[in-house]
Amino acid sequence: MYAELFCQSNFSFLHGASHPEELIARADFLGYSALAITDECSVAGVVRAYTEQQHKQLGIKLIVGSYFRLNDHFQCVLLSPNQDAYSELCRIITNARRRADKGQYELDEWDLKSIKHCLFIWLPEVDTEQHEHWAQWLLKHHPARTWIGAQRLLIANEDTHIQQLQQLAETFNLPICACTGALMHETERLPLQHVLTATRLGTSVKQLGRQALSNAERSLRSLDKLQKLYPAEWLAESTNIAKRCSFCMSTLRYQYPHELIPNGFDAQMYLRLCVERGIKKRFPQGLSDDIRAIIEKELRLIAEQRYEYFFLTIFDIVQFAKQQQILYQGRGSAANSVVCYCLEITAVDPRQISVLFERFISKERNEPPDIDVDFEHERREEIIQYIYRKYGRERTALAATVVCYRFKSALREVGKALGLNRSQLDFFIANVNRRDRNVSWQSQLHELGLDGDSAISQQLVTLVNQLMGFPRHLSQHVGGFVISSGPLYELVPVENASMPERTVIQWDKDDLESLGLLKVDVLALGMLTAIRKSFDMLKRNYGQTTSIADITRWGDDPQVYQMVQKADTVGVFQIESRAQMSMLPRLKPSCYYDLVVQIAIVRPGPIQGDMVHPYLRRRDGKESIEYPSEEVKAVLSRTMGVPIFQEQVIQLAMVAAGFTGGEADQLRRAMASWKKNGKLLQFRQKLISGMRKKGYEEAFAERLFEQICGFGEYGFPESHSASFAVLAYVSSWLKYYYPEAFYASLLNSLPMGFYSASQLVQDAKRHGIHVLPVCINHSQYDHFLVAHNGGFAMQLGLRLVKGLSHDTANRLLQLRPPEGFSSIAQIRNLKVNQQELQALASANAFAQLAGNRFQARWQIMETVSQLPLLQDQQDPHQLSLVPNDVDNLLEDYQSTGLSLASHPIELLLKANKLPRFTLTKDLVNKPHKSVVTVIGCVTGRQAPGTASGVTFITLEDPTGNANVIVWQASARAQKQAYLKSTVLQVNGILERGDGDVIHIIAGRLTDLSHLLSELDVKARHFH
Repeated sequence: MYAELFCQSNFSFLHGASHPEELIARADFLGYSALAITDECSVAGVVRAYTEQQHKQLGIKLIVGSYFRLNDHFQCVLLSPNQDAYSELCRIITNARRRADKGQYELDEWDLKSIKHCLFIWLPEVDTEQHEHWAQWLLKHHPARTWIGAQRLLIANEDTHIQQLQQLAETFNLPICACTGALMHETERLPLQHVLTATRLGTSVKQLGRQALSNAERSLRSLDKLQKLYPAEWLAESTNIAKRCSFCMSTLRYQYPHELIPNGFDAQMYLRLCVERGIKKRFPQGLSDDIRAIIEKELRLIAEQRYEYFFLTIFDIVQFAKQQQILYQGRGSAANSVVCYCLEITAVDPRQISVLFERFISKERNEPPDIDVDFEHERREEIIQYIYRKYGRERTALAATVVCYRFKSALREVGKALGLNRSQLDFFIANVNRRDRNVSWQSQLHELGLDGDSAISQQLVTLVNQLMGFPRHLSQHVGGFVISSGPLYELVPVENASMPERTVIQWDKDDLESLGLLKVDVLALGMLTAIRKSFDMLKRNYGQTTSIADITRWGDDPQVYQMVQKADTVGVFQIESRAQMSMLPRLKPSCYYDLVVQIAIVRPGPIQGDMVHPYLRRRDGKESIEYPSEEVKAVLSRTMGVPIFQEQVIQLAMVAAGFTGGEADQLRRAMASWKKNGKLLQFRQKLISGMRKKGYEEAFAERLFEQICGFGEYGFPESHSASFAVLAYVSSWLKYYYPEAFYASLLNSLPMGFYSASQLVQDAKRHGIHVLPVCINHSQYDHFLVAHNGGFAMQLGLRLVKGLSHDTANRLLQLRPPEGFSSIAQIRNLKVNQQELQALASANAFAQLAGNRFQARWQIMETVSQLPLLQDQQDPHQLSLVPNDVDNLLEDYQSTGLSLASHPIELLLKANKLPRFTLTKDLVNKPHKSVVTVIGCVTGRQAPGTASGVTFITLEDPTGNANVIVWQASARAQKQAYLKSTVLQVNGILERGDGDVIHIIAGRLTDLSHLLSELDVKARHFH
């Protein structure tokens, strides 16, 4: 028997050439008794191996360890025999990582001296004079826990090295154990390991020379081969070491922070107190018996799973946000429980939706419930700093995100390593259309000129396929905090993030979920920022104070829903995309719960499960609704007998097939990843047989399972949709009643949402809002409202000016006289740098002082004329230079990203450069199936995963947006116009669908970008 005690996965970035899952599975197949995952100064990959071991019920033991280099003369592997040793290992990794920049580490000799529990495998270098020193050092500090690791890799002078190791062992009485230092699970990964090495060293494989592995011996080898290479006692020593290692990842226990609980209370008592206080706020008229029963059930489930601290931690964070007047909104099944409603974590009244608490709190799952809290994206940092202040940096850090190689990065790195021409690689990357699912990227490369028969092209394809999905580095999660009662580094190593004052753990959210560890999600949402800024404007300009709770409490407003039914939802949260806007006139939402369905139904899950059309037909009374039982009716009646939400699938499994809450949630987890591992198919027989036992017809059971498969990884939870629907309604309400404040707040909150500043301003103008240009004397930094014709106009702010810093803008505003600046010279004397003065001139912000942007530039350059020799010369600004419409349009877009003067299409029309076409506003007058031509600026290209190769293109002209559908064959035949055009002409067929939704089915695509080649209209591609 043999235990591999030195093995690096691909989480030893650019060293290891196999996934942890591949390594543990291969070691088990080869009959190893144990495998140690020992990534360099890291345990980032070990949870993946542990999860694979548990899921496949592998008999092999998994040992947690790490490989370290102290200097050029000393390297070792540390193994964790027990929990104390594991905590010690995490501390050493943390200290080494925190001393260095992101991605590096600095191990100190003190780190190794301080070890009391870990086992040492010393890896002596070849022919070093330091052997005796380090042998004595190890005997002094760690006499009973040190082994010499011997690697037989069949390389030059290896016999001499092995003799050195044997002599060391005899001289210092140190045992030798066999180890490989595996970097691959099988020999076939050697070419990929060479590519990784070349990438790490910034060279090509051909130029690696001796820096490349000379053979594939650093892979997991068969027991037969190992027995031929190593003495039996060295192999036996490896298994002896493995026997000493009893630590298992499953023994890790999370300790919640305790300081949230006041003296005299335990967690259960204090949570109940907070809930009872919340009941008085949320239910001032008193509780009904059924709501009280739900609260008691939820509190009982929380107590059984000991999640009180989790809920109280979230409660504490949102109370801080409330005190600081930061808008927030909780979501997730647990967030939309009655308990969370009472704790003010969410504004969703659970009486309006069906709560399935078992999804995230189950006796059969030792995992934390799911609660995500969104905060204003511009103020989330205040929440993050509060968490750091409250718990300290020793006890909290962000979860990691594993950034992996995707197609483009993999192609670039492999191509460079193989020596391909850089310009050829750039050409391939720019022209491969990954959205075309019917033509593989391999075939597209051949079409683009890659010789499919050459050895190097075949190698390129193989290696790119292998590299895709490999981890590149650890990044920080968008907001998932791990908080502990003691030092976090005793649970998991902590390292520096790229952002200053940020630390991240070495595990991502999937690792944490696998181990059942708490993650508090503190997320950022731009719409919350926009809503809060809208409320501020309402108070300042209209004298009205309101809140999200007020708007929802006033109930469903028919006028707001009429606007929504017309798909007038540019800028509105969640229902602003082209797909959502196409669905709105068909679904015709008229109440809050309709919005919940609307948000969830335009998702891949319901679409792939063929649920959209049946739902719409039943809603319109065109199809009867039948239920095979009252139990099924109770689950599906709110969605017309069609499962729309993920929770409904879980409920159906419970009521129709007899699944327990925990079993049904295992079904959910299988759904989430079934395309990767096919686990969903394991539930087919249990689901169908369970339904047959309960008297359901096999056809119904089969249809349900097919719908579940359709949901796949895309099922959308009702709980999330319910939270989003609140914000969708509030933003719709603001757009309908206070459009000026709504648009100004959206613009002040960019970047966020689906639309650019140009698109939002165009839509505002179409709604009759007067928009005033950027002006050095009238603008503030932010956009704001000014009185205009008995209402309000929107004054654009200096924030739009590209190249103007926030600090310079604020200094100008602070120094601006009450009557405004009188000349550009006055501004120039404030020592504003030339580049920022030019940026203001380019944005025409000096129009009031100089007439136009050209004259402003002359005046900025007047410093030259102050020289004595030139003082009597004619003033440059007296020259009659006036930009034409094209000059203004191009420079408007280049300097601010939008233009108030003319739309690009309008300009082309005036110049008679366009053929005859139909404006968007006139499409409504065209008959169904008529041939039309439309022209517009491309503002969006979307190719959803469920669209079977269809792309939705949005064309904007001065009168609105036209929706164009491009079939895959059309796109493929006209690739350049399809992918690259900024101004596009489409000849096609007009189709009018349900709810009078108009689409143009594209035939011919013509790129007209050359007509305004310098125009900087940013399109939102493939989101």
